[in-house]
Amino acid sequence: MATREAVSTGSTRPSKARERLLRTATALFYTEGIHEVGVDRILGEAEVTRSTFYRHFPGKEDLVLSYLRSLDSTVRANVEPAVFDPDPRALLEALIGEHSERICEPGFRGCAFINAAAEYPDQGSPVRQAIEEHRTWMLGVAVEAFRRIGHSAPDRAGRRFMLLRDGAMISGYLNDPETARATLREGVDDLLTDGRSSS
Repeated sequence: MATREAVSTGSTRPSKARERLLRTATALFYTEGIHEVGVDRILGEAEVTRSTFYRHFPGKEDLVLSYLRSLDSTVRANVEPAVFDPDPRALLEALIGEHSERICEPGFRGCAFINAAAEYPDQGSPVRQAIEEHRTWMLGVAVEAFRRIGHSAPDRAGRRFMLLRDGAMISGYLNDPETARATLREGVDDLLTDGRSSS
């Protein structure tokens, strides 16, 4: 992802200024909200000039898209290695682990993609499309994970997993993160039991 979006400087390495902009925007967008944070605030904290910003991002929405794509790449990098694991439970465990760990991280304030969707109600916007791409990928991984385990209805189990995951992310922010993490695990265990009893 970083290589694809690197500024052309004769190198495949992204520029330091771009990295600072994205790192600063990621922290501010997640903790304070996308619409609450203006470009001037990001420029000041990243110590980057406006002209440098526009060299890397034509506008704020492009920075928002890069923020979401960067988060998407991180989640995929954490989960996708399990695709090649011969253990049929590995993919599901990687998916559960990714969300369970995130819920209990310091400063957790819910799912960045759900938060962003709340700020961008227009489903046709590029931001909502980026969110949908991430969620479509995640649903596909969940369905494949249940299929590998031998669930009798992997499509249905995948959809239910997404509801469990979304609920856990919200509950982990609003209530006790440890309880949300445990409940997510319990819910997945129930899905697996249901899949065995239906076969």
